[in-house]
Amino acid sequence: MNWLDEIASRVGPAPDTVAVPGWWLWLAVGGALAACLLPPVWAIVRLAITLVHELGHALVGVAVGRKFTGFVLRGDMSGHAVTWGRPTGPGRIASTWAGYPAPAILGAVISWLALRGWAAPVLTALLIGLVLALFFARSALTIVVTLAAIVATGALWWGGSPELQASVLVGVAVVLVIGAWRHLGAVAGSPDRTSDPGVLAQLTPLPRVLWVLSFVAICAWATWVVGDDLVAMLA
Repeated sequence: MNWLDEIASRVGPAPDTVAVPGWWLWLAVGGALAACLLPPVWAIVRLAITLVHELGHALVGVAVGRKFTGFVLRGDMSGHAVTWGRPTGPGRIASTWAGYPAPAILGAVISWLALRGWAAPVLTALLIGLVLALFFARSALTIVVTLAAIVATGALWWGGSPELQASVLVGVAVVLVIGAWRHLGAVAGSPDRTSDPGVLAQLTPLPRVLWVLSFVAICAWATWVVGDDLVAMLA
């Protein structure tokens, strides 16, 4: 076996559009709904949503020139990512804003790409990102959750067929979008000044309600992207 050829074969997109069986998509969507609506399962899955939330802060923070030093996940669905830079200004605003929309945006992107033959490149990018994120994990729970995500992503990347990869990624996308709505619902009406909308209201002249509405707009867009593709595929 030529390992370089094997790896290369798992990195590029499928040569043609992947025809995912309809029942696979139904199964993926049903599993995603169960994961988000059953309390015992959601208690675990929500940590993955928090992981994406915190890495959203980190990615945008690095993109605007801030220094990412680490992140922590907590069992109560909260987390914290630390980026160093100016305490005010556009960079701080952008990195603070990025957390709540991150799961929805990621869900829309991976669903759209997966259903168009790009599941393998998506998994490759996710795997690289998770491995890099592991070096910035700053608690035992954070390490466990990140490692679990790496193992699951790596197994699907290495052993999954294009159809299975696309189906699972669609299910993950549904979880991410629903999870984004659930996380947003938990903070939307909170007066907590230390929450992301509260911090944004302190950093800018805009009230927290407008920042919450910006999150709602992104979640609504992501819901439309994922839902439109699923309706078309299942029809």
